Amino acid sequence: MSKIDPELKKKLLKESQTPFKGLRRILWIAFSGSAFLGLIIMLSQISSGSEFQQNNLLIQLGACIVFPTLLFLDKNQD
Repeated sequence: MSKIDPELKKKLLKESQTPFKGLRRILWIAFSGSAFLGLIIMLSQISSGSEFQQNNLLIQLGACIVFPTLLFLDKNQD
C-alpha cells in the first residue's frame, strides 16, 4: 500500500501532466504586458506625427491578440 497522502498524490499527478504551467503563465503575462506597452508607445509616436511602418503596427496588434489568448487558453485547461 502506498503511504502517500491522496491529496499530495493528486497534486503530483496533475503537475506531471502539465509541467511548468506556472512558468508558462508568467511568460504569457510578461509577453502580454510587453506587447501592450509597445503598442501604447507606438500609438503615441503615431499621434505625435512621426512616420511608422504598417508592418510594425500589425506585429504589435497581433502580439496584443495572441499572448492574452494563450494566457486565457492556458487558464481554461484547469
